[in-house]
Amino acid sequence: MNRRQLLIGGSAAAVAVGGATWAGVDRLGSMTRYDAAVAESRAALSANPGFAELVRFATLAPNGHNTQPWRFRITPGGIGILPDFTRRTPVVDPDDHHLWVSLGCAAENLALAAAATGHVGEPRYAVAETGAIELALRPGRAVDSALFAAIPQRQSTRGDYDGSPLETADLHRLAAAAEVPGVETVLITDRAAITRVRDLVIVGNSAQMGDAAFVRELKLWLRFNPHDALRARDGLFSVASGSPAVPSFAGPWLFDRMMTATSEHARYARQLDTSSGVAVFVGAAATPDHWVAVGRACQRFALQATVLGLKCAFVNQPVEVAGLRPELAALVGMAGQRPDLVLRFGRGAALPYSARRPVAAVLA
Repeated sequence: MNRRQLLIGGSAAAVAVGGATWAGVDRLGSMTRYDAAVAESRAALSANPGFAELVRFATLAPNGHNTQPWRFRITPGGIGILPDFTRRTPVVDPDDHHLWVSLGCAAENLALAAAATGHVGEPRYAVAETGAIELALRPGRAVDSALFAAIPQRQSTRGDYDGSPLETADLHRLAAAAEVPGVETVLITDRAAITRVRDLVIVGNSAQMGDAAFVRELKLWLRFNPHDALRARDGLFSVASGSPAVPSFAGPWLFDRMMTATSEHARYARQLDTSSGVAVFVGAAATPDHWVAVGRACQRFALQATVLGLKCAFVNQPVEVAGLRPELAALVGMAGQRPDLVLRFGRGAALPYSARRPVAAVLA
């Protein structure tokens, strides 16, 4: 094995707005139209897809605040993934850690889609040379996989799960899928340890919600109704977190009044308490190339979870609030290292999918 697996045991905010009715509710847009547009972006690849279709599958990767901080450069010999620093989130992600992780998730999707459609190539982090992750491709034998098939179905499901335990065999499948050089994945299934993670999440959430700059940045990426979500095709759609749609003018006002630390604490506590486990991903170093590798490992884990009928959602407060990282690292037996991602997983109901920008909008 190229990394250690440790089995312990056997951010985005939803907007609670109540059931009020609103004048001008017709301006909210249609969930039917929204769902149709999202389904189109997640449609199966054609029989002989071009590189642009592979890019479409790459954009289905998870990414911080659904900012989609990437650009893709298509050449006759392959595809490059470039960071789009105009979509940074400098408050929650001051060193662009999440940005590079997001690019790693996209690179894994791209590699799986390329292999499944008869292309041979391995993503290469080449930022020092070109500022991109390069995937040189040549014709080869198509290598289909369950992870590739799961790409359109994977989602970050920010709801409650059913709390049921996973079989040991499934935990090993999840760990094996995440095997990427330079990345260690720790699976936590012991309830007491999950509770410790929950407490760190709550402490981190308190720090973030008490930071006016964090809240301002978060609100920039919130989409409060299908109309706004479909127009932007990015950001955090409140309905995708289980909240009702509200008019655009009312969303920020309601956020300020209804999104309290107390309500968020209860929500995160419930979500962690109903999760089957928590995965913590740790790169070998705090550098962009290792963050890309963490993204690839995390995406492989999430795709394998999707294959197994599981849901996942990020609870990254303990890695986003720097002062909490040492305690999380100690909890997973990796004192002195920087944890990169925290992902809860379990069985739960699907929620509406997040939108993605069209391929034409992300080509360099």
